[in-house]
Amino acid sequence: VDMKWKLGVAMSSDTCRSLRFPYVAVTLRVADPSGQITDKSFEMSIPQFKNFFRQFKEMAAVLETV
Repeated sequence: VDMKWKLGVAMSSDTCRSLRFPYVAVTLRVADPSGQITDKSFEMSIPQFKNFFRQFKEMAAVLETV
């Protein structure tokens, strides 16, 4: 139904003082066959997000031909 994403940088955590790596946080809003809508959230590295985006574009292109 919807997709939101944001770019972030993890600076530190309780277990690691210096992370400093970028990540992409994605939230997908999906509807099941009954119409129930749920949010699914996950984080990816930049290379993972680029691959995800490429696959998403391929899926959109296929859906346009249907």
